[in-house]
Amino acid sequence: MRFIQTIFRGIGQVMFQNNIYSGILFLGGIFYNSLLFGLAALLGTIVSTTSAQILRYPKEDIQNGLYGFNGTLTGIAVLYFFEVNLITILALIVGAILSTVVMTLLKRIIPPFTAPFVMVTWFVVYSLFFVFNFPLISSSGPIRNTIDILFASSNSFGQVMLQENIITGLFFLLGILVNNKLMAIYAIYAAVLGSLTGWLFSQPFSTINAGLMGYNAILCAIALTGKRGQDFLWITIAIVFSTLLNIGLGMMGVITLTAPFVVVTWVIWKLKQKNQTKIRLV
Repeated sequence: MRFIQTIFRGIGQVMFQNNIYSGILFLGGIFYNSLLFGLAALLGTIVSTTSAQILRYPKEDIQNGLYGFNGTLTGIAVLYFFEVNLITILALIVGAILSTVVMTLLKRIIPPFTAPFVMVTWFVVYSLFFVFNFPLISSSGPIRNTIDILFASSNSFGQVMLQENIITGLFFLLGILVNNKLMAIYAIYAAVLGSLTGWLFSQPFSTINAGLMGYNAILCAIALTGKRGQDFLWITIAIVFSTLLNIGLGMMGVITLTAPFVVVTWVIWKLKQKNQTKIRLV
């Protein structure tokens, strides 16, 4: 039973929710959109968590799901980009294990967030594509000529775990809400502002409505949530800059994943540290 709870916490930690019910809602949302992605998320979480146990990483961190969420994302990503076969399943397992190892290495120098997922997924995807010539799955959504903020915002929540489904997005929002109302409010703000930022910078309506301009913004907002006025300012800055970085990386042909969230949040985390140090010196 405790292991099952750890798995749900791991899935919940994708959006910083150390809550079993959040994890259940997130997983339910994934299964609603895709049985395959739901199974991939479960397998990735189980493998990464079990790896941490075998390697005897801190027990409390494991139980809090901190060695599960990067495996969750890696598991989904591998089968999002490639067809299911023996090689891709093995790549998923190896990727989930590597995400745990990278998590430990990064923890020594900086808050890892979803950086292990990004690094490992880049390695796996580009290796399978360029070295082994595995074709990427092509995806195309409906072409729209207008922006639909409600549609875009809900999809933004889903896209945190590579799910383009408005109902899935609502599952994810509810998963945040049951654990932390302030995070949920900031996440909604981020989804809307991120989508509008994409619109201001002339991104295609289909891209915005698919939620691709809002998901990094949501993660930034949740990670930086606080009750002070300056927290709102930092969050707003993070939303705008993560969206711009998302656009920039996309123009360069990079698979963005959650890299914009990681980079921008790292920068703001460092800036806040320096600011706090100056205040103490004064």
